[in-house]
Parts: sequence; C-alpha cells; structure tokens
Amino acid sequence: MAQNSNTYDAVIIGSGITGGWAAKELTEKGLNTLVLEAGRTIDPNHDYVEHVPVWELKYRGWDNRAERERTQHIQRECFYACDEYSHKFFVSDAENPYSSDPGKHFSWIRGRQVGGKSITWGRQSYRWSDLDFEANVKDGVAVDWPIRYADIAPWYDYVEEFAGISGQPEGLPQLPDGKFLPPMEMTCVELDFKDALAKHFDDRIMTIGRSAVLTRVHKGRAPCHYCGVCHRGCITQSYFSSLNSTLPAAQKTGRLTLRVVFLCASTLESTRILLNSATPESPNGLANSSGELGHNLMDHHMGAGANGMMPGHEDKLPFGNRPNGIYIPRFRNVNTKQKAFIRGYGYQGGGFREGWSRGTWMSGIGADFKSALRKPGPWRMGMGGFGECLPNHNNYVEVDKEKLDAWGIPTLKIHCAWNDNEHAMSKDIAIQAGEMLAAAGAKDIQVYQEISSPGLGIHEMGTARMGRDPQTSVLNANNQAHDAKNLFITDGGCMTSSSCVNPSLTYMALTARACDFAVSEMKKNNL
Repeated sequence: MAQNSNTYDAVIIGSGITGGWAAKELTEKGLNTLVLEAGRTIDPNHDYVEHVPVWELKYRGWDNRAERERTQHIQRECFYACDEYSHKFFVSDAENPYSSDPGKHFSWIRGRQVGGKSITWGRQSYRWSDLDFEANVKDGVAVDWPIRYADIAPWYDYVEEFAGISGQPEGLPQLPDGKFLPPMEMTCVELDFKDALAKHFDDRIMTIGRSAVLTRVHKGRAPCHYCGVCHRGCITQSYFSSLNSTLPAAQKTGRLTLRVVFLCASTLESTRILLNSATPESPNGLANSSGELGHNLMDHHMGAGANGMMPGHEDKLPFGNRPNGIYIPRFRNVNTKQKAFIRGYGYQGGGFREGWSRGTWMSGIGADFKSALRKPGPWRMGMGGFGECLPNHNNYVEVDKEKLDAWGIPTLKIHCAWNDNEHAMSKDIAIQAGEMLAAAGAKDIQVYQEISSPGLGIHEMGTARMGRDPQTSVLNANNQAHDAKNLFITDGGCMTSSSCVNPSLTYMALTARACDFAVSEMKKNNL
C-alpha cells in the first residue's frame, strides 16, 4: 500500500478545548498542523440529539441500565450527562480501565472523540485572579506559579472575544470581569435571594453564571434558545466547543491536515502518554527530570450545599430551560482569614419551580393527587459548593504495566484522596449555604454535607505543573517543557494550583498564549 508522506510544522495531540485552540492559533499563524485524535469524528447532524423527544428513544430516557453498568459504570457517575442520549460522548470503561487505591476511588470521566469533553462540559467560564496565582507562595504550599494575572489578562480578553462568554460585570478583585456578552436573566426567586444576600452579608454577592453560551448572534453562531440540554449537543452552535468554533476556524486556513508538539489530550491522558514514553535517556518518562510528572493531582471537591423552599411568587413561572445558574464568588480568605482552612470556595446553583417529579416523594393517590401534580409546585433555591484542592505530592498517578487497555497500552494507577483542608472547607460550605438560605427566608431547608470522590468535579489538573525551577516543575512560564523545548502542554496538567473556579477559560487563555510564544520562537529559529 502506498503511504503519503507529509511534513508538518506542528502536531497537536487531542482535539478538545485546548487542542482546538492550539489548532486555530497555529494554523492562523501560518503553520501546517496535524491534529491527532484517538476517537471518532462527530457529525452534529447525526450525533446531536438535543431536540429528539424522549418517547422516540428505545428506553424512553431510562437507558439500558445493565449495558451501561457493564460498559460505563464509572462514566455514568456523571449522572447529568452520561444518559441514553449522550453516553456515546463518554469512553467505554471496559476498553479504558484504570485503577485506584482501595477505599480511595477516583472518578475519571472521559470523552474520546473529535471535540473531546468540550461537547459535554458545563460551560462555566471564569477568570482566575492574583488571589489564585499568588496563593501557593503566600501560603507556603507546593511551588509558585511562574505567571501572574497581568501575564494572562490580555489572553483572557482574546479567547473571550472569540468564544463568546455571557455574564455580568461585578468589579470583584477575586473574580475579574471579562469581555462579556449580555447576561442571562435571573428568575424572580434568584433576584430575591440576591437582594437578601446583599442585605444580610457584607462579604458576599450573587451574580448570574458566566457561561460560554451565546445570548446574541456572535461570530456567525446563533444565540441560545433555552432548550437546556446542552450535553446532548447543540445544532445551533450556541455554546462554545472546539467542534463548532476553533476547529472550523483552523480548517478554514487550509493548513490543518514538525517542529513543535502540543500535548492537549487532557490532564491524565497527556501524563499517561509522557509516562509511557520512557526511554533509556528518560527512564521515568518524557519531560520528567524533575520527578514531578504525574504528581500534584487536583480536582474541585463538591457535594456540600443546601436547598430550601422560597415562599411567594406563585403567580410566576420560569421561561424555557436556561442553560446556566447563579454564582456566589469566593468570600472566604479574601479579606479575612479562616482558622480551619486556607483558600476558598464558590457556589453554583439556582432557583426553580418544582414540577410533576415532586410526586416521587409526596404522599397521595388517585385523581386529586394527579391533578395536584399538574399544577406548578413551590419555588426552591439550591446551591452547591466547588472548593479548592491543595496541590499534594502524594496525590499522583503512575503507569500500571500489568493492566492494559483494549489496545495493549499500559493504563494508570491513580493515588488520590482529599486531605484535612478539603474536609474542613466542605463542612463550612454546607453550614454557610444553610445560613444564607435561612437569612433569605427559606423554609424546609435541607443541608447536605457530603464530599464527592476526587475526579467527579471533572476538573482534574496539575500532573505536569508549571514552575520557575526545572528541578521542581515540568513546564516553564510559557507551558514549554523544561526538558524538551519543542513540547508544550496546555491542558489541565499544566496547573500549579486549582483555584476554586472552573478552569476551562484559563486553559484556553494559556493555550493561546503558548501558541503565540511558540510561533515567535520558531520565527527566531529557537525551535
């Protein structure tokens, strides 16, 4: 068989959020670029099913539970998205095994297709601040970030203006404002809660979520029409994904078909590739002279929060299914210090009216019961915390040569657990949520103080961290490997700490910034 031979300026491994951005940036800057994706191509006209009614599904939305348990018993832990509609956007756990320590389960949620997890991500898009970038050095934890907010701020501007982020400016130093499209509206109950929060607490505010969902026409993409099931795909391209935004932009250049490699396969997959790339010269894995590759695994802990019934507004109904919620930015350890823990957390949630599904926990039977369920139920307000996880050398991954995937490649053994700081923070998340609801006049308040297994926040990061010293970090300030100058890692693996806000916007900005640096170095013949 004849083989074609092509020479590329750049190879990108992975086509998710960071891989898509790398493809766009490098091709638009003139580089002939190859994107390698381990999964299948996605056809939105066939694979996106957000408008298919549930009665057209074989299992009416309940899915084949036995099959899902057999093939995706871990992926289905992402309960809101891995369902009968969308399980095809998640890997087969049978084909892609890994292991965790006994009693310390790590939930590794993965997507393997063109677009990666950018098809199913939650789209919350927040900037980090110097409160985050300076945290390690001020707290004496791990290593210092080699960059500050000023280094990345113009790149936040750049990626926001392309992606389209809706949100409300608030002027908070711990949550910098961005280049926003008009914000989505809050419900009547959310507005009441916002006012109550401002009245009773001088250290916290509530804002609408900052979301990569369009509220007006932007870059040829239509605004959201509030069908609300974004994890099934979006045929109108109203939310940002690499499949409908950055990859098409790269393809338009005609240069997307090796002088630099951008590793964007997702935090743990990128680390797995490097660890499996050991050579006699690099026996512990590629780019691992520091010994830090695979270490300092982080995620956001969640599971603690509260909800309650909000009296009134019985004459009002919500409109559509808004694909966004509210956000209460971090207020702990901002201007005052907590004794029990360092760092902080934010809340995500929203106000809603109960529907017919409330009948599953209501008492009743017969025609009167059915009639009552046809009417809207009371309004409720709920919120759950996302807390920062400290970098810890003992949270790490290693190659398991005894357990292979379906293609014969060694898998990962994951060692990860929450520590005292995360547990103390989780308790405070639950307590404060209950107190805020009580102050707002909520009734029937239900406080829950649980903590999710690591990984279930789906914000895993930190196993190839950036740093100032090659002896204690894998990457430099430009996401360039200390040991291999033509290797760049811009997915979550590069993160030096975890903040408490969703990290995807920061991944995008770091990727665009690293691409700009790489092309500049190539023009100087330094790469």
